[in-house]
Parts: sequence; structure tokens; C-alpha cells
Amino acid sequence: MRKNLYFIIILCTLTSCYTYQVKKPVDPAVNNNQGTKKNTAIANNPSTEITSTNPASQSLSAQPAPVNIQEKLAAGKNVKIEVDNNSYKVIVDRWEGDSLVAHPVRNAKKSLKFHKNQINSERIAEKRFSQPIADILTVTAYAAIGVGIYLLVK
Repeated sequence: MRKNLYFIIILCTLTSCYTYQVKKPVDPAVNNNQGTKKNTAIANNPSTEITSTNPASQSLSAQPAPVNIQEKLAAGKNVKIEVDNNSYKVIVDRWEGDSLVAHPVRNAKKSLKFHKNQINSERIAEKRFSQPIADILTVTAYAAIGVGIYLLVK
């Protein structure tokens, strides 16, 4: 029983509430739904001038905008990037022309340099706080404290 309790305590201390998450692009379906609402409002009011109900113009706006890597990887951000099928957890230092200069998270003295064409722009994940993991850790900690108090009283 004590081995299991020690194991759970060690796992809780080694678990982080921060995870690397890929930002989801803006969903074009949401934009289309808003556009159809505007079109129905225009159809209900005949005095309104119809400007752009051409499906071809809507399909052009529904396409995702190209991702600018330099905007995603601003200086000081803690990110996980994929370069030539290898993933790196780095902190961005600066951009030198078309090259990203960064250092690994655990080694500030080492410097890495990647060309922007080497970086997979769809797999750039930012380090963010994860509320579900924090909630699980909190409940686990409270349960461990409760079990500890119960064992001490017993």
C-alpha cells in the first residue's frame, strides 16, 4: 500500500499542468454560417441592396489564410516545432532574415538555427496552461491528503 502511495505522490510531483498545444485555425464553416445569417437578413428586408451573394466569392473567403511562421514564432515564445521529422522544444530568440535562432528549453547556452522552409508550420505547438490536467492533479492531491489523514487517525 505504501509503495503505491509513494508512486502516486512521485507521479503528481513530476506531472506538469503545461502542455504543448497546436493553435486551431479559424474554422471557415463558422464564417459561412455568419454569412448565411447576413444573407437571410438581407432577403427578409427587400429595401437592402444585395452586394455579394456570389458563391464563388464566398468560397474564396472560406479558404484558410496562409500561415506566417514569423508571426507565430515571435521572440520569447516557448514552442514545440517539427523540423525535418524531428521535434524540438525551443524558446525563440530572434529571426535573422529567413532563419529562426532559438535555444532548447533546458539548455540556454546551446543555439539552434533553422530556415523557415524547414519548419512544419502546421505542427507548431505553443506551451499553454491546461486546466483539465490542473483539475485532475488537484483532485488527486486532495484525495492523497484525505487518505493520509485517514491513515494517521486510524
